[in-house]
Amino acid sequence: MNQQRLMQVLLAPQVSEKATYIADKNNQVIFRVAPDATKPEIKAAVELLFKVSVESVQVANVKAKKKRFGRHIGTRKGWKKAYVGLKPGQEINFVDGGAA
Repeated sequence: MNQQRLMQVLLAPQVSEKATYIADKNNQVIFRVAPDATKPEIKAAVELLFKVSVESVQVANVKAKKKRFGRHIGTRKGWKKAYVGLKPGQEINFVDGGAA
């Protein structure tokens, strides 16, 4: 796969209470990914950037929300997130800036 493309697949780690709970319980990390990213691309990007071995990738589309601004109705953008399962013994530590 093209290395330039892999650098653009992962947008940001998803940091929330749910993401922390899933990381502790299932050894998974959640990322915001590009809307056109595929599972093999996500796996290759995580392995390239964080030097860890990936066991599984699950993808979910987060739907856009309708929001009101006074009497105007707008829509937030939808986005895509990936649940990346790491092999046992593997860990990504975002505080130190990479693999642990």
